[in-house]
Amino acid sequence: MQGWRAFLRDVALILLAAIVISFLIKTFLIRSFYIPSASMEPTLYTNDRIIVNELVPDLMPIERGDVVVFKDPGGWLPPTPPAADQNPVAAFFDWLLSIVGLTAPDSNDHLIKRVIGLPGDTVACCNDFGQMTVNGVPLDETSYVQLPDGVTKVSRDDFSVTVPAKSLWVMGDNRYNSKDSRYNQDTPSKGFVSEDLVVGRAILISWPVSHWSWLDNYPLIFSGVQEGQPAGFPALMARPHD
Repeated sequence: MQGWRAFLRDVALILLAAIVISFLIKTFLIRSFYIPSASMEPTLYTNDRIIVNELVPDLMPIERGDVVVFKDPGGWLPPTPPAADQNPVAAFFDWLLSIVGLTAPDSNDHLIKRVIGLPGDTVACCNDFGQMTVNGVPLDETSYVQLPDGVTKVSRDDFSVTVPAKSLWVMGDNRYNSKDSRYNQDTPSKGFVSEDLVVGRAILISWPVSHWSWLDNYPLIFSGVQEGQPAGFPALMARPHD
C-alpha cells in the first residue's frame, strides 16, 4: 500500500510539474492559436492551428513579411457574443488545456495578418503593374498573395500611408477578402497596429498534419526596401560641409 501511495504521489508531482512548465512556456515562449477566417489564405486556412513565438517583439524584432498575431486595436472585430453555457466538466478541461497551450479559446479575440510596413515606412498601392510599394520599392508578392481569377492588382483600393512610430501596417494574404489595415482607417487606430498589441510571430502550422509547415516571412521580397522615417518624427538634418 505504501508503494502505491508513493507511486501516485510521484505521478501527481510529475503532472503538476508538467502543467507548471507548460504554463510558463505558454506565457513566455510559445502558444497556440487557431485561424477563425479565410483572410490569410493561401498561407493559412480556416481552423488551422498555429504556434506563435511570444519572444516577438519584446526580445526579437518584428520584420517585414512576418505573420503576426495581435489584439484588436479597437473596432476591427465585431462585438463578441456572450459565451454559451458549458458543462462544468467540459469547461474545466477546456480551461486546463488552455493553461498548457493546447487549446486557444481566445483566438476569436485576436487577428492575424502579414506585416508589410514598419515604423517610418511609406506603404502605397498600386503602381502601374498593380504592385504594392514600400518606400518606393515594388514588391513581388506572388509567393503568398491570393487574388481573384484574372486580377493582377494586389489591392482593390488605392492608398498611401506612412507608418507612425511603434506601429505596423498589416495586410491579409487573401487580399480581396481581408479586413486589414486598409479597411480600418476609419477606426481609432487609423488602420495601424501598435507594436504593444502584438502577441507574437506565427512560426509553424501545427494542425492539421497535412498543412504542417514553417511560416516564411519571405525576406528576399523585402530585401531592397530601405528604412523609412516614422510619421510625426522630425526629418533628419543633413550635416553641413566643413
